[in-house]
Amino acid sequence: MFESPASQPREPAHQPGRLASLQANSRSALERARDAVLVTAQGTSDVLSGAARALLTPSGVAGAAVELVWASTHVALYPLGLLGGPDSYEGHGYSVQELPPMQRGLVIGDVEAAGTPILLVHGMIDNRSIFSRLRRGLRRRGFGRVVSINYSPLTSDVRVAAAWLAEEVESLVAETGYERVHVVGHSLGGLIARYYVTRLGGDQRVHTLVTLGTPHGGTFNAYALPSHLCRQLRPGSPLMRELGAPVPACGTRFVAYWSDLDQLVFPQRNAKLNHPDLTVRNIGVHGTGHMSLPINGDVVHGISTMLAHLGADGSLLTAGVTELRGRACRRP
Repeated sequence: MFESPASQPREPAHQPGRLASLQANSRSALERARDAVLVTAQGTSDVLSGAARALLTPSGVAGAAVELVWASTHVALYPLGLLGGPDSYEGHGYSVQELPPMQRGLVIGDVEAAGTPILLVHGMIDNRSIFSRLRRGLRRRGFGRVVSINYSPLTSDVRVAAAWLAEEVESLVAETGYERVHVVGHSLGGLIARYYVTRLGGDQRVHTLVTLGTPHGGTFNAYALPSHLCRQLRPGSPLMRELGAPVPACGTRFVAYWSDLDQLVFPQRNAKLNHPDLTVRNIGVHGTGHMSLPINGDVVHGISTMLAHLGADGSLLTAGVTELRGRACRRP
């Protein structure tokens, strides 16, 4: 039995036009995807070629060798960093009695700056032994209150670690009698400190935050592991978006060291701190690996020099230190 022509379904009159529209949209989506892949590939290629160029320079080769030697040395020192509690400090600030005349000339002359406590915060799966040279350098410069602390290698959340850091800072303030401190954070330690300063009101306590190889913009290397902490460290993660939110009237100055040879922060420029509400100075270091940043001579000297100068109100830079770039964030 056959159906009459009138009973057969009729093709919509507009189908050819709709099909053409779908084809055009598909081509457009494919072109956008292709362009995105090309841009990403080009960006990755540029970053890799830049890293390769940095590595192939004489200073890059030397830096890679230093990184390898220091990594081996640090493995040997690692158990020592697990012993005991936080470092003690000389309760009366700085002293020059034991320094030779040549070194006395390097010691800071600002008693307020010399006495301000400095808290050192290490990176992921590390401990305070990473700061062995920096700690000695600061003390030789005359800083008497240099404290390095350990947090659990099982730390899995930046926000939780930042709350812990807030407690450590309050304990240091109560112990020393100083209302404000400096913080130096390496790698993840810098990100923990930044969250504390910008999201938990830590700018009331932290005068200067110095970060070394900290993935302020995230790192693609964090895709290597599926852990919660690594997901937080990926570019564009909820944590990164939260850190990028407005920070009105922040009272802390920031100094971010980054290196073109950093093998853990990828792309390397993501160790720069760029935020319109923060007073930031980004300092590039050539030919220095991620683990070597805390022992780099220029970095140690630069940190010592910057922290040696405090304004009368504890928030301004004095002569002898380059003015930090970025919008100042002062509390009324």
